[in-house]
Parts: sequence; structure tokens; C-alpha cells
Amino acid sequence: MAGFSSATYWDTRYRAGGTSGAGSAGHLARYKAEVLNGLIAANGIASMIDLGCGDASQLALLKPPPDYVGVDVSPMALARCAARHPSLRFATPDALAALPPAELTVALDVLYHLVEDDVFARAIQTLFGRATRFVAIYASNADIGFTSPHVRHRCFTGRVAADWPDWRLLAHLPNPWPYHPARPDETSFSDFYIYGKSGEDCVVKVPALF
Repeated sequence: MAGFSSATYWDTRYRAGGTSGAGSAGHLARYKAEVLNGLIAANGIASMIDLGCGDASQLALLKPPPDYVGVDVSPMALARCAARHPSLRFATPDALAALPPAELTVALDVLYHLVEDDVFARAIQTLFGRATRFVAIYASNADIGFTSPHVRHRCFTGRVAADWPDWRLLAHLPNPWPYHPARPDETSFSDFYIYGKSGEDCVVKVPALF
């Protein structure tokens, strides 16, 4: 959308006391945490970059590896995260360039909030350019319209296949609670897409529903 800034939107939202959204709470957040915690534990992942860590609600359910970096465009969000998790490291996207790559990069409910083409492209570059073993994306994957100005759905898997041929899609986990307009806070249009660098073996555990 012309004139819209996703960075400004989210920082303004957090400064007004807003949250990262319904997907970072309740059963949706627990589901994301179980998938990621299982991936980290089963594959011995020692470092992680969390792109779009938000207000730290989702992070509270994660068991991150020793070397964790949470990244967000909102200074207010980063301040909240640092206050809630003082033992972990947080950074702006610009500061991330000075830090080393990670075995795992993650974007949970982030890509479809990056409505600007250049911002979206930088996020994909960060995810696949800064990961050494795995990339975990929880997002929509279709070019469909949506009424909210801070949401833009894209089919990102085709772009990844074209631009990052050294990465394989290892697993696609459909959401147990697919989006329903009558229950927007209880359902989601996001699925898990887990990629691995060519030659990497991976164990992906599908959590039981709760």
C-alpha cells in the first residue's frame, strides 16, 4: 500500500500498549512453540535468529538455544523483550549485519505483515542469507487479498525456490486451526514451512493437539 510503513505501524502499535496479535497467545502460540522447541532439541541447534520477535509473548513459550538473537524493527518491542528476557540478546535489523550467522533463522507470523516489496525482500534475504542449517517460516503462502492495511499475503515458496536453490523445503505442516473469518483470533492462515541447506538432515516433530 502506497505510503504505508510496516515499521512505523508496529512501533506505534507497541507504544500504544498493543500486542503482537492473537497468534502470539493461547493455543496458536503454544503450537508454534512446540514445533520450534522440538526442532531445536531434535537437531541440536545452538544458535538462532528470531526475525520479528515482537512483544516477547511468543518468546516466553520458547526454549531458545544458547546463542539467541531476537530482531525487531520496533525499539519499543525490543525494550519489552529485553526487560522480560534480560539474559537474551536483541537487535535491530541494521545491527544484525554486524552479528554472525545462526544455525536456525525463524519468522513467525511476520512475512505477511511486511507489505512493502523492499522490506519483504530484505526479510527473505536475512532468513536465507543468515542461516547455516535451517529456516523455519510460519506464514501464509498464497497471493490473496485481505482487508487490513498491515497484511499482505504472498506466495513466498516460489520465490525461495527461484532465488535460493541451495535450500530445500523439508517439511510443510498445515495449521491444525486453519483460518475462519468467524473465529479470527482462534484460527490462522499460517502454516509451518521448514527449509534445510542442501545436505542437511532434519528431524521435525509434529506436536499432538491440545
